[in-house]
Formats: sequence, structure tokens, C-alpha cells
Amino acid sequence: MPATEPTIVATSMGFASRRRGPWDARPSALFDLMAELAGAGDAPRVCYLGQATGDQPTGFTVFYGAFAGTRFRASHLALYPMPNVEDIRAHLLAQDVIWVGGGSVANLCAVWRVHGLPEILHECWQAGVVLGGVSAGSICWHTGGATDSYGPTLRPFTEGLGWLPYGNGVHYDSEEQRRPLMHRLVADGTLPASHCTDDGVGLIYRGTRLAEAVADRPGVAAYELVRAEDGTARETRIEPRLLSAEPE
Repeated sequence: MPATEPTIVATSMGFASRRRGPWDARPSALFDLMAELAGAGDAPRVCYLGQATGDQPTGFTVFYGAFAGTRFRASHLALYPMPNVEDIRAHLLAQDVIWVGGGSVANLCAVWRVHGLPEILHECWQAGVVLGGVSAGSICWHTGGATDSYGPTLRPFTEGLGWLPYGNGVHYDSEEQRRPLMHRLVADGTLPASHCTDDGVGLIYRGTRLAEAVADRPGVAAYELVRAEDGTARETRIEPRLLSAEPE
């Protein structure tokens, strides 16, 4: 059974370290939640899209290693140097969850557009495949956000897919440029009202409505930024629901 309505999970979270090396990760409880939202059953199909880092092999290594021995059936879609599946549309529509990794959101969206991915992913979203992602994989579904796609000094990005009619701020508590730039971009109208996430927090959208925020650790939050009448950005904290922790 697919999701009961189009669902996107936009996050600053996803995998956790097993503390056995830099590439040894495990999926957080977020993936079980996405599988539940997708109505996936006992063997959820999850597909990784790593175009934000140019389909680097280490990304695939971490992804497949994280899901090895779990109930999830993992696959990936690569676009460098060419697609690794003959029928991209069929492969993605067959998934329960599509997960988009972090990196350069500007490059991600540009490459997707060259290959017609926005139209295919939109069809998946409408068909009940749960779309999710971290960092660039969070911003991409929105109108835009703050990005380091162009260098270490953050700049505005406004060429997102725009299915979610908000700006999106990621790593809100861990990178000092993020919060002030998001405030400025909302205050001056570069971005519309925006939703932001501390590390460890995800936003669940049902259709285009923000249904709830979730977290994999205590003490973190999501935030709504809106432009106030005095031309500043007003920030409201959104308390997330804490997901169950998995054993180390």
C-alpha cells in the first residue's frame, strides 16, 4: 500500500554512526517511520539518490552497508556517467522510500533537470512513494534555502523544485552562518515563509502541509520563520516528537 497522501520527509538527520569507522553507519528510526508512512510492509524498498555529491562510490558504500542485514531492500539510482538502470521511471515508482543524500543542492537540481527527474519524482510523490532526504536532499523539495553549493560562504538558493512552497533551512544549530542568513532571506523576501531544522530533526509534510517535526535526540527543534510587518523575520520554535532510539 502506498502512502495515503503525498509525503515528503525533509531533514537534517538520517544515519547514525556505529562508531566502528568513518563509513560505518546505521539507519536511524527515521527510516522505519518513512516505511510506515509508505505502508511498505515487512520488506520496504528504499532507493538512494546521491547526485548532490556526484554519485561518489563512498556514498553507495555507506548506504548499502547501513541497510545490510536489515529488513530494507536497498537500491540506488546513479546518473554519473550515465543512468545505472534502463528505465528510471519504472525503478523509482517501484520504491516505497526514495532517499536523497546531502551535498550541493544547486548541482543536484541541475543534474536532475537534465535527466527529467523532477517530472518522475513528482509522479512518485503523487503515487505515494515517500520522498526523503538530508541537507541538499531536504532543500531540493522547497523553493530554496541557504546553501554552500557555491563556496564556504553561504549564499541563497532559489531554484528548488518548489513542490513545498516554503524556504528550508538545514543544520540550523550546527553551522553559524545558517540562522542569520535564513533570517535575512525571509526578511527581505528572497525566500517565503521557511521551515528550518537543527541537526537531528526532520519535517514531515503531508501534501504541502507541515504535519509534524520529529527528532532522533533530545534538546533540538524545528523552526518556522515568517516575515513580520516591521520587515524582520519572526522565528517560532516547533517542538519535535522524539523517535525511539535504536540500540548501539
